Amino acid sequence: RKPYLNSDLIEAIGARYESTADAPILDGARKYGPFDLIFEATGYSPVVFESMQALAKNGVLVLSSVTGGDRKLEVPADKINLEFVLGNKVMVGTVNANREYFETGVRDMAQAEAEYAGWLERLLTHPVKGLENYRELFDKLTTARGAIKVFCEVADLA
Repeated sequence: RKPYLNSDLIEAIGARYESTADAPILDGARKYGPFDLIFEATGYSPVVFESMQALAKNGVLVLSSVTGGDRKLEVPADKINLEFVLGNKVMVGTVNANREYFETGVRDMAQAEAEYAGWLERLLTHPVKGLENYRELFDKLTTARGAIKVFCEVADLA
């Protein structure tokens, strides 16, 4: 099931769109392999926990929906925790993030650097210049020794 133009845009950049209305996300992970990025927007909490189990190593799960109620379900909590930690997986929640929030994050990092000189350089260990070098970025994410944060420089600092 492809809603609106969103799925076409996703597939135009080589990503795969899978709708949980058609099949459970774990079926998609078994069919195609674990997902590098899952953007959850269903509003149905069981999908969140399935998504945690369908995520690849170094994968990111973005939660963008809000669930009401008090639904309860049983999950393999120890397995999920183990795979998140050893697999270097990330889960984040987002609500209406915009440029202002990005700018706030930049200011916060600048303040941390001002208060703790050299901290940011020690945190941001492995730069990659340009989005076109995404293969190098993924290589460093998975193989770089001593990497704390691998990051992409999208523009020169002015």
